[in-house]
Amino acid sequence: MSNLYFAYGSNLGTMRLRDRGIAAKPAGPAQLHGHLLRFHKRSKDGSGKANALRTGRKDDVVWGVLFELTTEDLSRLDGFEGRGKGYERVERLVMLADGSEVSCWVYLASADSIDDLLRPTVDYLRLVVDGAREHQLPPEYLRMLEAVQVRD
Repeated sequence: MSNLYFAYGSNLGTMRLRDRGIAAKPAGPAQLHGHLLRFHKRSKDGSGKANALRTGRKDDVVWGVLFELTTEDLSRLDGFEGRGKGYERVERLVMLADGSEVSCWVYLASADSIDDLLRPTVDYLRLVVDGAREHQLPPEYLRMLEAVQVRD
């Protein structure tokens, strides 16, 4: 069985998922409307990880990549993402390049794991930027990612 997963943070890079033993097949860029990208999900190391913060405003967009995963790989990804321990896996609609929408899985930070004072590490942000480049996300979105302030 195939599952669609919307990656928008460090899992944007195909090799990142494959290095974790997840046989991810890229299905193309997508947009999650009504959300904004923030790096405020508390990590074990005290840095900020990516979160698609729900705003409900249709003009707010998080770009990412859809991947096809087996049910086994989705379960394995739950462990890497800390499902139930900071991130929750939820279903959301994302928009594809042709304007159609599909339902997929996405990990969102739980409210008790958010701290707006956090920043990502240089290495973490590099994973996000490299994945955005790999999948040719829009240049303006890439510039926004490159401008994110990192942790000292």
